[in-house]
Amino acid sequence: MRALLPLLPLLRTGWGWRAGPPAAARAPRGARAGPGPHRAMASYRTEERGRPRSPGYRLFFQNVAGHYISPFHDIPLKVDSTENLFNMVVEVPRWTNAKMEIATKEPLNPIKQDIKDGKLRYVANIFPHKGYIWNYGALPQTWEDPHRKDKSTDCCGDNDPIDVCEIGSKVLSCGEVIPVKILGILALIDQGETDWKIIAINVNDPEASKFHDIDDVKKYKPGYLEATLNWFRFYKVPEGKPENQFAFNGEFKNKAFALDVIKSTHECWKALLMKKCDGGAIKCTNVHICDSPFHCTQEEARSIVELVRGKYLKHPLILQTSWGTLAEILKNLAMK
Repeated sequence: MRALLPLLPLLRTGWGWRAGPPAAARAPRGARAGPGPHRAMASYRTEERGRPRSPGYRLFFQNVAGHYISPFHDIPLKVDSTENLFNMVVEVPRWTNAKMEIATKEPLNPIKQDIKDGKLRYVANIFPHKGYIWNYGALPQTWEDPHRKDKSTDCCGDNDPIDVCEIGSKVLSCGEVIPVKILGILALIDQGETDWKIIAINVNDPEASKFHDIDDVKKYKPGYLEATLNWFRFYKVPEGKPENQFAFNGEFKNKAFALDVIKSTHECWKALLMKKCDGGAIKCTNVHICDSPFHCTQEEARSIVELVRGKYLKHPLILQTSWGTLAEILKNLAMK
């Protein structure tokens, strides 16, 4: 049993806090080292449940007080009401392939890996790239209403928060909440649905001061927008699907256009949270929107997360790890 003790901290990371220094000793996720006017929302941290790259994996969010929250509904859309800075929830780090996403149809909306036909989803590598070519995520408190036809695309929304492609120089982590500057937008038409793609940059990126609108991306990152268009056009072809289509002949619209789209999707989200429209299977459980009919208490939110632990861990000593259960490890050690 003593031989097992050094393994226990590693085993626990399969369902508890992320491996690494204690939360109090870590810099806040996405926070910039040193002074500066723009900081990420440092009041959020994440907690893992289940084993990564497994159907049961979930990444839950907590605020600075340690209370569970929804990244979809409880994180504010804007960093500062006086500036056009927005919070982005990172779902997929650049150069990775696992299709991680906010679970819109689960209470508290943790991040999970998408499943299709009973298998975990991974995007194909679109030559010459590896995985996603940006840090990919979503703007909280936005929703593309599947029952509302967009006047500029003539297609309804895709029933998700609005997507973001962050083009900064850093590779971010799944679950980070970062402040971004909006630069432009692309209108992907996916199986007849509008699927907006915001182009943005981390405010704390070393090159962020050079970027103010979509033309700056063309100037300072030549070829990046063309690569983005091709990536979205072809990424489903290896699955046997046709090429994706775009509104405006694939033209990237500017910052002003993007801000109007964000405002519209935020209004749709408000209607969703106030039960003024049909959200279907979308789960609107939230902790901070007190006048929402879907508001829940901190205790109820914790119970939701504990149910996830109970679902995937049948006994407190049976820890899910890449090496097998604790019982199997003990058995193997006894045989040596």
